[in-house]
Amino acid sequence: MYNRISTTEIDSLVEPARLHKRLYIDRDIFELEMERIWGQAWIFIGHESQVPNTGDYFTTNITHKVPVIMVRDKEDQVHVLHNRCAHKGAKLVENREGNVRGAFRCPYHGWSYKHDGTLIKIPNEAGYEGTGFDLNDACNNMQPLAQVESYRGFVFATLSSQAPDLKTWLGGAIDCIDNLCDRSPDGEVEVAGGVLRYEHECNWKFFLENLNDTMHPMVVHQSVVQAAKDYIDSLPESATRERSEAEIILPFGSSYENFEDSGITGFRYGHHYDGGKTSIHANYTVMPEYHSRMVASYGEEKAREIYSFNTHNTLFYPSLTIKTAVQNIRVVRPVAVDRFIVETWSFRLKGAPDEMLQRTLLYSRLVNSSAGMVGPDDLEVYRRAQEGLESSGSDWVEYHRQLGRDQQLEDRVVGGGTSDLDMRTQYKAWKEFMNGEIYR
Repeated sequence: MYNRISTTEIDSLVEPARLHKRLYIDRDIFELEMERIWGQAWIFIGHESQVPNTGDYFTTNITHKVPVIMVRDKEDQVHVLHNRCAHKGAKLVENREGNVRGAFRCPYHGWSYKHDGTLIKIPNEAGYEGTGFDLNDACNNMQPLAQVESYRGFVFATLSSQAPDLKTWLGGAIDCIDNLCDRSPDGEVEVAGGVLRYEHECNWKFFLENLNDTMHPMVVHQSVVQAAKDYIDSLPESATRERSEAEIILPFGSSYENFEDSGITGFRYGHHYDGGKTSIHANYTVMPEYHSRMVASYGEEKAREIYSFNTHNTLFYPSLTIKTAVQNIRVVRPVAVDRFIVETWSFRLKGAPDEMLQRTLLYSRLVNSSAGMVGPDDLEVYRRAQEGLESSGSDWVEYHRQLGRDQQLEDRVVGGGTSDLDMRTQYKAWKEFMNGEIYR
């Protein structure tokens, strides 16, 4: 059904400063997005530290209907394979993560595979004699994805053989992955502290639009910011720990002027970030022990240069968002036109004192958890938008802010921090993906 949506029809849904509501509520459009965006872009799968040992695996979906396995083999190579048996197509692994010491074994007919997906053995092999079946034919292996690459431990894969190499696709936004890793005295990060999974009953694009929308925090988060201020005012001067925890909330109530100064930077393929020279995380205290270790690794000047690149949210469209200053990521997993899951993973900075990880975990609990103090505010307005767009009140969603003021540079576009530049970046890419023009 969705293949009947023509290029002309897609073009009519995205105008320079407004979007048709069908983008959020039409099931056929959602299915086409899964094929042409999620099926063509580089999608974040996981981090190499999630599979540290031979046979360790992690499972997820690359689209809403394509299950995959990330696994480390005996040669220390990380693979991303389709999570299905080559025989009858049954999923090989149901667990989210684990370890397979010897081989993957299909629960249906017992076909077994090496960690790299190569078929090892089938039961009662004599039954295939004289049939033309070839155990060594690659079509009988677990199939690899079209392309798999890792950058500084971050593993991406794509179902497209036409996509450019990963570094080209990441473009200038790659600086944010570098900055996250460079904040480690050892230059490496690893997943730590488990995962927060948060189901959203709304369209996946609301979350991406909200990441660099700096017009909403002082409205949506007004009550929790005021509560944090009142709490801080009630504390004695000696309550430094309690004060530092509550201060994580305060930047969400920053003024329009402060957010404007942070700026937004957009890139090809739909990526963008707000901040750079400053962000809502810019005034975090640099812990003395952490700073001394960073200086030992990089020198004073380089360490301060690393701190000074200060972004808020970086989006690698459409699946991954990174907070470099806080050392966590959020991963988008679409389920249906009105349902998706966000996974929050925290990172340990290798070589840094444990208090840095504890700050990251605290931030995630306060901000990104379904039981937190900030994320539920956002979900409430997403839910209201999803319900409101089902009405016949209007067919359009607008994004006019600072239209015509964006500055196109060689490899990026820059604009004011309260502009809708992020929307223009995303939906330019959305249109190119949906029309099959993204890699031309």
